[in-house]
Amino acid sequence: MESRARPNRLGVLGWVGGGRWGFERYLYTLHRLTGLGLVAYFVMHIFVTSARALGPESWEQAMDVVSGPLFAVGEYLVFAAFAFHAVNGIRLALIELGFAVGRPIEPVYPYATSVGRQRRLARAALMVAAVIALWGGLDFFVLA
Repeated sequence: MESRARPNRLGVLGWVGGGRWGFERYLYTLHRLTGLGLVAYFVMHIFVTSARALGPESWEQAMDVVSGPLFAVGEYLVFAAFAFHAVNGIRLALIELGFAVGRPIEPVYPYATSVGRQRRLARAALMVAAVIALWGGLDFFVLA
């Protein structure tokens, strides 16, 4: 059976590289990458936490491995990735449900698009994520 879709001639580079992409496509790629990073952190967290079942010595050894300034920065990066991923996910849900694109209109030339409305929402989502990440940074590094 032959597919009518266009072949992916760029491979992984087409998924990662931007080229003529718009702002929303970069957000899409960053959303995917933060999602993969959060899954990787979750798996690592499960392995480290499972050391608790092996006894107190194993737990202390695991905690010694994952403590220190490098892991504190890593935990903050996980928090910042979570902040972006959560806020951008809410933005995407609003767009998919139709709340952020406005009422449908007749497709009459010149075609009106909702790109401007979506772009303002994307910028607002980035600002909210940045505020949450900065607030978390205060808690991680200043108030701790």
